[in-house]
Amino acid sequence: MPDTSLRHRIHEIIFEADTPAGKFFDVALLALICLSILVVMLESVSEFNENYGTLFFYIEWFLTIVFTIEYGLRLWVTINPVRYALSFYGIVDVLAILPSYLALFLANAQYFLIIRILRLMRVFRIFKLGQYLTEGDQLMKAIAASRNKISVFLFVVTILVIIIGSFMYLLEGGSNAGFSSIPRSVYWAIVTITTVGYGDITPQTRVGQFVSAVVMILGYAIIAVPTGIVTTEIINTKKDVSTQVCRYCSREGHTSDAVYCKYCGGRLNP
Repeated sequence: MPDTSLRHRIHEIIFEADTPAGKFFDVALLALICLSILVVMLESVSEFNENYGTLFFYIEWFLTIVFTIEYGLRLWVTINPVRYALSFYGIVDVLAILPSYLALFLANAQYFLIIRILRLMRVFRIFKLGQYLTEGDQLMKAIAASRNKISVFLFVVTILVIIIGSFMYLLEGGSNAGFSSIPRSVYWAIVTITTVGYGDITPQTRVGQFVSAVVMILGYAIIAVPTGIVTTEIINTKKDVSTQVCRYCSREGHTSDAVYCKYCGGRLNP
């Protein structure tokens, strides 16, 4: 049917970057998103708002109408529009246009349009950087897979900073106002072992300074532990992916040779 063929064509253009038209659409969309973010940021500067407030107003409403039409098309070409509307990108799309309409009733609501910056995440699909296409999804899966190891690591670190803080309280307490209690000393231990080093509490005794130096060096080793855990899981979850988006469930992350959606079984666009 012509209608079905048209929906297939539009779906391929606005959801994928496998064709020149699809890539052009996404690049143009990102340019408009960047323009919108720039307008919102400049509008918050009183000097620019006084001189160009009217121009900002018309630009913002033009972009809002364009994004509203785009969102409507996304719902129309998707087999299950409710599923897309409740997906991450679907929610972001709504939040990207909702503040403009809320601004008609609520003052300054338009500044929440800065959430459109989340839509820039589509850039990874636009330029077909396959190795980065599902990095966000892989990172979440890697963190979930290593949650037990990370939990144990955080538990050990918590015990460690309590021990270090208590020890520093014994060394510095009484002569150093910064270490006035064990909780304050534990706070110092956390700041030091994470290599943040605010400098608002510093040891004064020679022994305390030596322990502080050891804790700082220890901090570098500790930071490397969760990094290694998550990196290992990311390597294990890496895979060759394409820009295909399922028309039925609106999910992506399929392998480059996939014919059917691995989530719902629907046939992907040829």
